[in-house]
Amino acid sequence: MSLFDIIFYFFAIVTLVSAGIVVFSRNIIYSAFSLLFTFFGVAGIYILLNADFIAVAQLLIYVGGILVLLLFGVMLTNKVISVDIKTGTVQTLPALLLVAMTAGSLCGIFYVTDWKIVQSVPEVSTTTYSLGEMFMTTYLLPFEVASVILLVALIGAVMIARRDKQE
Repeated sequence: MSLFDIIFYFFAIVTLVSAGIVVFSRNIIYSAFSLLFTFFGVAGIYILLNADFIAVAQLLIYVGGILVLLLFGVMLTNKVISVDIKTGTVQTLPALLLVAMTAGSLCGIFYVTDWKIVQSVPEVSTTTYSLGEMFMTTYLLPFEVASVILLVALIGAVMIARRDKQE
């Protein structure tokens, strides 16, 4: 087992365990903080796949933006501390059936697929330079149009929020 495999398994275990805590925790604060480790684990797997731009975008957008917004929302809401979910046998049987079908399908696909094993890994360059070059040359117009549309949507959201506040 190589160092690459050990690092991959580490990130995979961190991602799966923290995602399990997100799903099964009854305390929403624990779920939100476990989501942080899930995002970091996914970003680590992206780095191992030589997708450095997507890893940085994962960290900036999800960890830096969405998770911080979610944590502020949870922390500022004083009534929602824990979620009491009551499950009965009515939901358990269909859930177990769905899990069994999904696991069976994934195992079947895993065993049927003809996996290619490569002995030497080709040298892969980073994607950031090529994406930046495409954004500033070939796809400059769509990039700028998207930024203007997002700016207009943000201004519209502020205007709607101010209108509701003034009424």
